[in-house]
Parts: sequence; C-alpha cells; structure tokens
Amino acid sequence: MRTVRRQPGMYMSAEPVYRLIVGVGIEDWTKRTNPVKGVLRDYLYHLIGQALQLTGIAEGQLEPFTHRSDGVLILIRPHDDVPKTLILGRLLPVLTALLMTHNEAMPRLDLHLRLRVVVHAGEVHGDEHGFYGDDVDTACRLLDSPGLRRTLRDETASPLVLAVSEEIYHGIVEQDYLGAGAYQPLGRIPVGNRRRRGWTHVPAAAKLDEHIAIPWLKNQEPSSPVEIASAS
Repeated sequence: MRTVRRQPGMYMSAEPVYRLIVGVGIEDWTKRTNPVKGVLRDYLYHLIGQALQLTGIAEGQLEPFTHRSDGVLILIRPHDDVPKTLILGRLLPVLTALLMTHNEAMPRLDLHLRLRVVVHAGEVHGDEHGFYGDDVDTACRLLDSPGLRRTLRDETASPLVLAVSEEIYHGIVEQDYLGAGAYQPLGRIPVGNRRRRGWTHVPAAAKLDEHIAIPWLKNQEPSSPVEIASAS
C-alpha cells in the first residue's frame, strides 16, 4: 500500500488561519501495553492515509499530522474540492469500512481499533510544535468528552463514532446536505469561559471496491508509518 507523504513544512504564523479540524482517538488506549500501542499507532496512520487517498484528499490539501498519544489531529486547508460534506459523507464512512475490515480479519483482540472522531472548523495558529488555538481546544475537548467515550462504548455494531461541533451541525447537518441521519445531542462541554455544544452520530460504512486490501491482513507487515509533525 502506498502511504500518504505529508509536506515537510506546516503553515506557521502569528496570524489566525481557517482550517477544518478532524480529531481521532483510540478507545481503551491506556489499557494497552506500550508495544501494542506502537503497533496500533502504525495501523491507525496507515488506515487514515488509505481513507484519505480513497476519498481523493491529496497531501497538498493537508497540514502535517499532529499526533496525540492516543490518536491524531488532521487539519485540512480550505479548498473548494474538500467541502465538509466530503469529510462527513465520504471520508468517515470509508474509514469505518476499513476499520471493520481490519477488525474482522485481525485475530488478536488487543489489536482491534475502535475510534472516536470529532469534526470541527475554525481559526488556528501553527508553530514548530504543531497547531493551537481555541478551536483546536474545542475539537480536543469534544473528542475527549465523557459523552463521546460513552457513545463509543455503547456502540457495538460500529468501530467508529463521530462528534460534530455546533458550527458543523448547524451549517451542514441541520441543512440536510447529507440526507437523513440520526445525530444525538452530546451536551455542553466546557472550553475556557464557554460551554460548547456537540452532537454524536454513527456513520454507516461505505462499500469498498473488492481490490481494496490492508497489507498486514495478508501476512505482511505495514511499511513505515505516515510522516507526522511533532505534537506540542
């Protein structure tokens, strides 16, 4: 499988710039051993890279990944050919299908992947350590919220649950661009001096072409991980 190569540099400026923010976190991360965590991170970056490729999101549309211990932050530069509907309606269903394929074929239960995902958008700053700002904080708080963790724990049929911010919900979901879909209130999450609202959803898995394969499920080791930026 060809891995996605990120550009070596990221946008760095004291001025705020608008980015679409996708955050990913692995379930039960602290219950895994360190060697298992390393393998899961490698699998995660490859599956995300494959989902981005299948969705048609190219490296020039992405900032370098900023990794968290249990996941990754993906910042997408504003392009007309990467609308928010593409992320919600294609990227996440494709990632869900890849996760299902991985989990169904992986004999070791401790190497199964189940993910929390958040989609938000707003103003960010970048420096040599990664990205920061109130909107990054909002995405991270939604991603780590007890309500989203509980939603994933209670969801047994899917390996991925999604939270969207109020901006995404009102601008995209509520406008019915993606058709009917059940989004449940997540509640209000404290971020600084405000309480931000979120909604949860379980994306349906996309149908993948039969030739799509995950290399380590055919007795192959994954190649070197997708390049990422250091986290602050």
